[in-house]
Amino acid sequence: MRHRAAAPYNGSMNDALQSPLTDSTATTTTRWSVGGLLLEALAARDFAGMSDCFEPAATMRALLPPGLTECQGATQIVENIRSWFGGAEEFEVLDGTVGEIGGRLHVAWRLRLRPTPWGDDAWHVIEQQAYLRAGERIDAIDLLCSGFQPEGDPRPPKAEQ
Repeated sequence: MRHRAAAPYNGSMNDALQSPLTDSTATTTTRWSVGGLLLEALAARDFAGMSDCFEPAATMRALLPPGLTECQGATQIVENIRSWFGGAEEFEVLDGTVGEIGGRLHVAWRLRLRPTPWGDDAWHVIEQQAYLRAGERIDAIDLLCSGFQPEGDPRPPKAEQ
């Protein structure tokens, strides 16, 4: 007796890495690749390599605990990210993912570092969710940040973080 594999639960999922908004596996793979390259550059704190992930005129909207930050151009985007993570003496990537939602690339990461940009030497954990408009390079990034959360601290975060 032969058993056939059950159909995907939504009727359209399969093993191919294809977006419903594109008809080319190569295009989707390229989009996912730039997400992976961004994550790898962040993990290595390779800010020159990170800059190569962005179009020169890329934009970023970042919702941070203090409020909205907007950046114009790859240089300004990478300098903002460097200001958050570049000065840490100890830095670990706890988790990272690349995926796609509604035609946008989704890249997420959770980091552990110390000291913070303002000099607090305790370990802090940061989680960020980024939604990218990308082809071979990123031309727009919308980012949501948890803020620098003291590791293991169950208290609500300070407004400044």
